[in-house]
Amino acid sequence: MSCYFRHMNNIFKELDIEITKENKKEIDRILHKIVEIEYKNCPDAWKKIKEIIKGGDEEEKTKFILLIKEEIKPLKLKEA
Repeated sequence: MSCYFRHMNNIFKELDIEITKENKKEIDRILHKIVEIEYKNCPDAWKKIKEIIKGGDEEEKTKFILLIKEEIKPLKLKEA
């Protein structure tokens, strides 16, 4: 689970999202949902996420980041 989170630290930091033991699993589920990969299929989820965040299409990356922000909003976020 969440084997790719370490590669997304900059995105989480940009969104002011603190990954905790309590929210990690739910954030992982949300990311799988966004990239339309079955939950717990970490390698395929990371492959898709990597294509989005490192693929060079800034519009797609921005859309992805905004989706994360919207989907994670209900979870406990780090205080600014």
